[in-house]
Amino acid sequence: MRLVLRSTSLLFAVAILTGCGIFSRDEGDLAPAELVEFTPTMEVERLWSTSAGRGVDRSRPNFRPYYEGGRLWVGDHRGQVIAVNAESGRVERRFDTGLELSAGPAVQDGLILLGTFDGKMVVLDAETGEQRWTASVSSEVLSYPVLHDGVVVVRCIDGRVFGLNVDNGRRIWVHDRSVPLLTLRGTSDPLARAGQVFIGYDDGMVSGLRIADGSVLWEQRVSEPEGRTELERMSDIDGPMVIVGTELYVATYRGRMAGMALESGRLLWVKDLSSHSGLSLRRTQLAASDREDAVWVVDRRNGATLWRDEQLRRRQLTRPVFYGTHLVVVDVEGYMHFYDADSGEFSARTRATRNPPANAPLVVGNTLYLLDTDGTLSAWRAEPVN
Repeated sequence: MRLVLRSTSLLFAVAILTGCGIFSRDEGDLAPAELVEFTPTMEVERLWSTSAGRGVDRSRPNFRPYYEGGRLWVGDHRGQVIAVNAESGRVERRFDTGLELSAGPAVQDGLILLGTFDGKMVVLDAETGEQRWTASVSSEVLSYPVLHDGVVVVRCIDGRVFGLNVDNGRRIWVHDRSVPLLTLRGTSDPLARAGQVFIGYDDGMVSGLRIADGSVLWEQRVSEPEGRTELERMSDIDGPMVIVGTELYVATYRGRMAGMALESGRLLWVKDLSSHSGLSLRRTQLAASDREDAVWVVDRRNGATLWRDEQLRRRQLTRPVFYGTHLVVVDVEGYMHFYDADSGEFSARTRATRNPPANAPLVVGNTLYLLDTDGTLSAWRAEPVN
């Protein structure tokens, strides 16, 4: 698991990490698990691969493929926005924004939504690439903006959330919440549903806001920061939350996974499971990888563990994603691992790239799409072995 920390003082962060023994462990304790042999039950085929920009630089922007209207939209650290045909891999559009992009693109209602490192929210026309408007927000944007009910919701790294008018970028509301001194680098994406937006914060709190005016409908703490040092107290919600029916599911770093009532924030169940990469959902199953890179599948109805696998520990896994009846993760060496989602047994493995993944794979129908840190976008399909 690769984590990037931010604080007001680099020396302070280094002192904490050293004092906690992170830099003093034996190298053998941190070695990634060796890959095990197994008999595959699925065959994995690469459908196509194409260059989709310059990828991710050391600033670690939040880029991932975004599917809309038969195209995959991808951004890169040089400011390019590229649209790739999802069936053929052919690049259909390429816009050079000249911006230092930090998150996006999200593409909704014919608009491209982008965040920048210097605290700008930018909206482009998806057909022409023409800039519709730009708005200043309070700080770097690392989560994907979301458009809902005519309001663009933008989450900033300093804890503020903005509601902007989709037509002109005018600020409608702002919700402010302080962030801890030391947090993971990253923020969870706003999650909109039925006139509300749900925000997971760096202190383990979840808020439900009204989209129209930003008023707080409820707040609920999922994980209580505990410990003597700022490092021990980290309880960020950085990965995707998921909604099904009237329930919201969330996981925190150094904390807990929880099921919550959507209308009130009431905790329905909690489970000791720490994850920074978020959750994936399939029917009654929730999947996560924890901070030691064990892969979990739990019952969303009560939090009971259905299975847990530790054979990929310390391989710096992406968030697991469901692919039909299988579960897929990608490790830092570019290996794509398939599990049977019901049994937890390995079903296939392929080396999809020589570079680390930029984000978790994207599943659209029966195809997996993977973007690596070098900017290579590839499409994959798995079928049962004959």
